[in-house]
Amino acid sequence: MAAVSSNPITQVSQTLPQPNLQPQLLTRLQLDLRGARFNVDRETIMNLPESVLLCLFPNGLVLSRQSVALSDGGDEEDDEVYGVDFDPECFGFVLSFFRTAADTFYGTSTNPGLLALQQHLIDTIPSPPSSDFQSPSQNPLLTKQAIIVLREELEYFAIPHHGAANDAMLNLKRACGQNLLEKRTIFTALQRNVNKENNVAEQHLIDMLCQSGFDRDDVWGYRALEPSRCCISSIALVLLKTGITHNPSAANRDDKVAVDYVQMSTAQKLLLFWRKPARKCWWDGVDVDLAHEGGSEHIVKLWARRVWTLELSLV
Repeated sequence: MAAVSSNPITQVSQTLPQPNLQPQLLTRLQLDLRGARFNVDRETIMNLPESVLLCLFPNGLVLSRQSVALSDGGDEEDDEVYGVDFDPECFGFVLSFFRTAADTFYGTSTNPGLLALQQHLIDTIPSPPSSDFQSPSQNPLLTKQAIIVLREELEYFAIPHHGAANDAMLNLKRACGQNLLEKRTIFTALQRNVNKENNVAEQHLIDMLCQSGFDRDDVWGYRALEPSRCCISSIALVLLKTGITHNPSAANRDDKVAVDYVQMSTAQKLLLFWRKPARKCWWDGVDVDLAHEGGSEHIVKLWARRVWTLELSLV
């Protein structure tokens, strides 16, 4: 064993103190979506649907400042702008829906929310035997606002019956895109596939969604053509039908809220899609007439590859 020096100089540790290299968490993010600026706080970002976050940040979401290893603590967040290739109108639609849903459920400074009306359910009433939760406080459908998120990515391919030159083909693709864009009903294409293939699972999916908040004739909340692509992006957002109904004007506290536990049990099945988006893909081919008004018939075979993403968000 080496002898320990008695020299006090050699006993002093030569290890220099390390600076704090922990990156600072951003409280807000400056996003540039195709030229449109959004200033969004961190909590709002984290509450967004997983499928939307994947589109916004395909390489992963970083909520810490990248160049702050030796930051002096100054406010530099306004200087950092994240460029994102995502439809700004679609993003605004999602933010607005989520903000309205949260204000309605949790309340604002001037209006109490639905959570206040059903607080006694969480505090006093035991869970029914059919519930998956030991106590009501563990049931997120009582303590959170649940939103069903359904997205569709549609890529289309036009096959003319006769050959077309480049300019004519470009005009044809634009006309096909406009034709599909105007078909806003959510379930028409999937129901057509059910009728064609007699697919029981797809019919069950439609039935489940319509029992949980959608109507069979609902239209997409936002639908738009992607720039420079033969692609249409659509999204629909609905509040999950949990079986809880509110009557704020009732005099008795217990009469202000009623719970349909059969519907609650149906709604709990959608919890399987919380932070776990499910995807479905299928091909859809139809003949469309792209003739101008008063013109001769112009039939085109229009193929569409549709990808649905279904998930549940809790805010």
